[in-house]
Amino acid sequence: MDLDEKDLQVLEELKENAKRTTSQISKRINLPITTVHNRIKKLEKLGIIKRYTVELDYKKLNKPIAAYVMIQVMYMLPSGIKVMQEDVAKEIKGLAGVESVELLTGGTDILAKVRVKDVDELNDFIIRKLRKIEGVDKTQTMVVLSKI
Repeated sequence: MDLDEKDLQVLEELKENAKRTTSQISKRINLPITTVHNRIKKLEKLGIIKRYTVELDYKKLNKPIAAYVMIQVMYMLPSGIKVMQEDVAKEIKGLAGVESVELLTGGTDILAKVRVKDVDELNDFIIRKLRKIEGVDKTQTMVVLSKI
C-alpha cells in the first residue's frame, strides 16, 4: 500500500490534532477540501486510521505520575501450571491505572505503562495488584520525569 506525500501530510495533521476539520487541514497543507476528505476516507478504509483519540491532561485528572513497569513472566509455576505471556498481559491490562500493555522479546516479557496520583499509589499498584497476578515473576519500574 503506497502512500504519497499528500496522504502523509494529512496523517501528520491528524496526528498533531485529530479534531481538526477537513477545512482546517486543507488550509494548512494547501489541498482542496474534497481532496483532504477523500484522503481521510481512503486512509480509514485501508485501516491506516484506526480511530480518533484525545490527549489527556493527567495533572487535571489527578494522575500526574507516569511509570513504565517491565515485567518478567514465570512461564512454569511451582505448581506445574504453564502460564502464557498473553494471558498475564491481558490480566494486567484489566487493572485500574494501566494505560497500555505491550508484549516484548528479550529479558523483559511485558511492558506496562501506568498512571497514578503519587508514589504511594504506584507502590500499592506494584505490590498489592501487579505482583499478585499469577505468572508475574519480577518487575522493574521506571518513573517518567518529563515528556518532551
